[in-house]
Amino acid sequence: MKVTLLTCTPDPDQLVAAAARLCYSGKDPAAILQGLTADRQKELLARLRAAGHDSPLEHASFTFIITGVSRALSHQLVRHRIASYSQRSQRYVSEAGFTYVVPPSVRRSPVAEERFHHLIEEIREAYNSLVELGVPHEDARYLLPNACTTQLMMTMNARSLLNFLELRCCRRAQWEINCLAWKIRSLLQDAAPLTFALAGPACLVRGKCREGKHTCGQPYTREEAERLGKETEEKP
Repeated sequence: MKVTLLTCTPDPDQLVAAAARLCYSGKDPAAILQGLTADRQKELLARLRAAGHDSPLEHASFTFIITGVSRALSHQLVRHRIASYSQRSQRYVSEAGFTYVVPPSVRRSPVAEERFHHLIEEIREAYNSLVELGVPHEDARYLLPNACTTQLMMTMNARSLLNFLELRCCRRAQWEINCLAWKIRSLLQDAAPLTFALAGPACLVRGKCREGKHTCGQPYTREEAERLGKETEEKP
């Protein structure tokens, strides 16, 4: 898995703070950036989060390139609907030599991993055979597994990203999208440290799990979150 922050709104922290200032100030909008120091930005953004006034966050957007992830992950990702996605097409792009993601639980068992690889090879051979017989890629793809890797571009605003991180950085999130979420969090905290200073699972940000009776009972510590951020930087 590789995640790259391709582009984002210039000075996202400043922009969100300016939007917050506009809501609470009678100043001329043309002068809304004047005197908006780093300390003032931090104060305004903290006030936003404490008040739950999240609409100013929607003015900042971030675009990522995500590669080497499975179709199983992309199907989960697009459930975050306030976003824009562009994904490599299996209709127009041949998957003759497709790569795939092997879950850690499969890797832990030599027997399971051998069976997994064997079946993937059978699928690849069947896919290629159908294409050679004249079956269009768009129909041959019906054989392809969720493990098949894909690449996509994703654009989300800061408000949606905070929601994404709260849900997907949780220990109960599926392992692959959980890994993606921590990588995205690390990139965002570099690009917009004030906006994403409080970003991550509910247990870390709010001090309370949102999973109710399904809670894992193992809240993240700030030290653990910091370690996970460093690991995602070292292992793209």
